[in-house]
Amino acid sequence: MASCDNCKKGYELPGEPTGSIIPEFNGAYLAKGPEGYTKRAVVYLTDIFGLPLKNSKIMADELAQKLSCDVWIPDLFDGKPILTAEELEPLMPDRAGVVMTLSQKLQVFFKMITRIFAFYANRPAVSETRATAFIKKIREEKQYETVGAVGYCWEDMVCVRIGCDPSLANSLVICHPGSITINQIKAIKVPAAWACAEDDMSFGPALRQEAEAVFRGREGKEDYVENEFKDYKGTAHGFACRPNLNIPEVKEGYEQAFEQTVTWFNKTLPA
Repeated sequence: MASCDNCKKGYELPGEPTGSIIPEFNGAYLAKGPEGYTKRAVVYLTDIFGLPLKNSKIMADELAQKLSCDVWIPDLFDGKPILTAEELEPLMPDRAGVVMTLSQKLQVFFKMITRIFAFYANRPAVSETRATAFIKKIREEKQYETVGAVGYCWEDMVCVRIGCDPSLANSLVICHPGSITINQIKAIKVPAAWACAEDDMSFGPALRQEAEAVFRGREGKEDYVENEFKDYKGTAHGFACRPNLNIPEVKEGYEQAFEQTVTWFNKTLPA
């Protein structure tokens, strides 16, 4: 579990963000591609900690460099994230096989209950509306030809939802999603890559296998879309954006999931 240092700041990635907050896009973070204007863009949909988490910005900066395109992080919590990493992360498993204690479960439950109104104000349907408006705005004003969406945990629920509309996202990367349903998975109409934790309280083995079966069942049919599922040994929910880099398997899983994201977008989004 988390060390005392991580209790204070969460699992932070090394480095500092180099992008900018863009007020005219509702305070979204923009990591510009090396060439400035780019034909494609990626929208990074954060976990429950939202835009304030430094990791998201650092990852967006690196994606912008690796993909040579603009990467945006919209503020889908409208300036008010539900929780902070300092509050929740020390209570959660940081690797596969770690079982939460009763005390940790009760603490998480209490934090969730005390934020019930924040959860309601930022429920997936609301975040989806915000994400839809944001993507339409950048498409119109920046004239991107294609847009990819990569999601983590909480806002992965939004990522899956917008995948049903190719006019919003042309390709998805879904990393250890929050609560999604098989019907939402069936509605995805664009290429989708999945980065799966070995041990995931939200996206468990049964749903993960059923999700892959959905795409496999489309092979040879009109509704087939490219897809891939990769499992990362030794990892738990959150590894792809908040990894404990002191654990070799988790560090390796984080790095490989990041490369999976880069490779997938290079494959499915024309440069």
